[in-house]
Amino acid sequence: MFYSLKREIQVVFERDPAARSVVEIMLCYPGFHAIINHRIAHFLYQKKMYLIARLISHISRFLTGIEIHPGAKIGRGFFIDHGSGIVIGETTEIGDNVTLYQGVTLGGTGKQKGKRHPTIGNNVTISAGAKILGSFYIGNNVKIGGGSVVLKSVPDNCTVIGVPGRIVVRDGARVENEKVEVDLEHHMLPDPIADTLAVMQARIEELEKRLE
Repeated sequence: MFYSLKREIQVVFERDPAARSVVEIMLCYPGFHAIINHRIAHFLYQKKMYLIARLISHISRFLTGIEIHPGAKIGRGFFIDHGSGIVIGETTEIGDNVTLYQGVTLGGTGKQKGKRHPTIGNNVTISAGAKILGSFYIGNNVKIGGGSVVLKSVPDNCTVIGVPGRIVVRDGARVENEKVEVDLEHHMLPDPIADTLAVMQARIEELEKRLE
């Protein structure tokens, strides 16, 4: 328990330059509170103490603005930055060293029982407002841009943006010397619409010169 608590605090220091002290993290970080509460609720959920687990989850949501179903499986090194409005569904599975920003939804589709939420790989960054809806796999080292809506699987080492989400970069993330390099530059994403407009503008200028 103490090792897990120490690791969760260490993750905040690694990924949030605003963190100044352990006391500040323990008292003032709702993402940290949500994760700790979820670890407890998930343990009880696995013991089939469903009501108590849901009650802890519900109280945590009220206090933090972050909703994590106690059935969700979350790996090590999970970090929530700000976090308000995050929703993580019951059958969601999250790997190691995953970062979520505010407004992210890991949601399900349909009302059937069984697996209906996404599975997130390792070293994934999901930017503010992104929605991942359905039972499919998001690969390792994937970066999902802010406001994207992802409706199908994404292979490893990709960057996804847009509605619906589309792959715009491959092999864009890396892990070096067995040390996890979590990419938090979630604003540094390509803009295919701007690129297309630039190509069109260049073509128009070329045609105008030919007319002259």
